[in-house]
Amino acid sequence: MNKLQIRNSLLLLLTAAIWGVAFVAQSVGMDYVGPLTFNCVRSLLGGAVLIPCIWFLDKLPSSTAGNQIDPKGSRKELLTGGLVCGILLCLATNFQQVGIAYTTVGKAGFITAFYIIIVPLLGLFLHRKCGLTVWIGVFLALAGLYCLCITDISAQSEVERIISWLPVGKGDFLVFIGALLFSLHIMAIDHFTEQVDGVKMSCIQFWVCGGLSGIGMFLTEEPHAAEILTAWQPIAYAGILSCGVAYTLQIVGQKGMNPTVAALILSLESVISVLAGLVLLGQRMTRRESLGCVLMFAAIILAQIPQREREHNEDSS
Repeated sequence: MNKLQIRNSLLLLLTAAIWGVAFVAQSVGMDYVGPLTFNCVRSLLGGAVLIPCIWFLDKLPSSTAGNQIDPKGSRKELLTGGLVCGILLCLATNFQQVGIAYTTVGKAGFITAFYIIIVPLLGLFLHRKCGLTVWIGVFLALAGLYCLCITDISAQSEVERIISWLPVGKGDFLVFIGALLFSLHIMAIDHFTEQVDGVKMSCIQFWVCGGLSGIGMFLTEEPHAAEILTAWQPIAYAGILSCGVAYTLQIVGQKGMNPTVAALILSLESVISVLAGLVLLGQRMTRRESLGCVLMFAAIILAQIPQREREHNEDSS
């Protein structure tokens, strides 16, 4: 693994850590405001935070600002990428946000991580190949997700045990739909970051997401400034760190990475969400949940092996 890929892997790991804790902020924020209001304000805040970042990066020499793209002929692609990613992000985050109101923080984190299963399947349609160890990692991750989502089998009837394989809970189902949309979002980022400046596209996607969420907010909710100000702490974390910082780190870190590997690293947010729920909200992990965390770590380690082997072969050729 070269230095760039090590750096990008660490950026994605930091992204996962920020997102994992963000599940707590999202859950707490729902005590004060509606889901669309929460996502509208956090997205607009995230976009605003990136404006000075873009100004600073534009002042740097192109050799120093490693994420800069030749602007010639890229404005149309930039707007298209921001629009597509913004729409997908809006749908994904709002399904997830509504679902969090009906399930636990840790469970929402791990159900969201189902995108690690979906991304390689989508990649097959785009003629992307994954090594054997990546697929082993995917199945280990699936086993880990099962351990966390199906945690009380002994207390269920026979019929409940059968249907427990499906995300039948209202909150679980909505979060799962969000995971499907996050998978498309990852693939869209993988496509557009090869053509445009990732930080600028990130800013556009937040404005699009915030604008669309705002339309839904005024149509379905009754936002009040006092409630938004009361929820300023979780909104600030979700907007500045989870949106402005983490999504940008995802775009920068995902560039040049295999999207399946990137998805597996980002899935660590589910492990961190359980730990954050334990530390910040007093939620406990069962032995099954702990096993799920171990399996997820093993999956991420395995996902890195194909890249190392391929690079070794390229270096020796």
